[in-house]
Amino acid sequence: MTAPLFEIVDLHVSTPTGDDGAGNGAAADILNGVSLTIRQGEIHALMGPNGSGKSTLASVLLGSPDYEVTSGRILFKGDDITDWDPDVRGKAGLFLAFQYPQEIAGVSVLNFLRQALSARKGVDMSVLELRLALMEWMDKLGMDSSFMERYVNEGFSGGEKKRNEVLQMAVLEPELAVLDETDSGLDIDALVAVAEGVQAIRAERPELGLLAITHYQRFLDHLHPDHVHVLHDGRIVASGGPDLAHELERDGYESFR
Repeated sequence: MTAPLFEIVDLHVSTPTGDDGAGNGAAADILNGVSLTIRQGEIHALMGPNGSGKSTLASVLLGSPDYEVTSGRILFKGDDITDWDPDVRGKAGLFLAFQYPQEIAGVSVLNFLRQALSARKGVDMSVLELRLALMEWMDKLGMDSSFMERYVNEGFSGGEKKRNEVLQMAVLEPELAVLDETDSGLDIDALVAVAEGVQAIRAERPELGLLAITHYQRFLDHLHPDHVHVLHDGRIVASGGPDLAHELERDGYESFR
């Protein structure tokens, strides 16, 4: 068996002191001992009810300063990255597709990706070289090439924002990608397009590890995960194969409460 690509080891996370929303100066525990191992080429799905800690976990994995790791470790290719800054994690090969992608006014998709890829690869990418790569991927993802000249997420539809996230993942070539409810707010056509885009990337780079955080089994029908996990009250309370997602779709989360 290959060595783990990514490991979460007994991770405990809270909000900073005084940010529990109750005004009493106490920290709020959000994750309470999460452990998960992802190997090269594996797709893991993480499901759970609202408030279970799914998006918090995604933010913590990419180094958000809004949360405090109180114990446990995050390992990437054997290195302890628990205290690494977000930009260092990104350069190392971690990628987060946001649930709510932010607009970047005045910065085109082309220029944004040129700067991001130059930082990721440690070389100054030429505009022509990147433009050719973008055109190739946009064709695979069913996107018009004029898209690269638009400002990042400005005036984009929900589906366009999520496809832009997939485009970034394709171009930046991460080794591990975290999809934080990428299917949220999408109609069925856009959902299928995003899932097919992810699969197109995996066809080019089968060693890519993937953690897909989602509410919906229908997204997983197109993504075909190897492992499905249930997060509840900040803990993984069940793990299994794809059938677990169908069980959740049928019965809900009540049996895991």
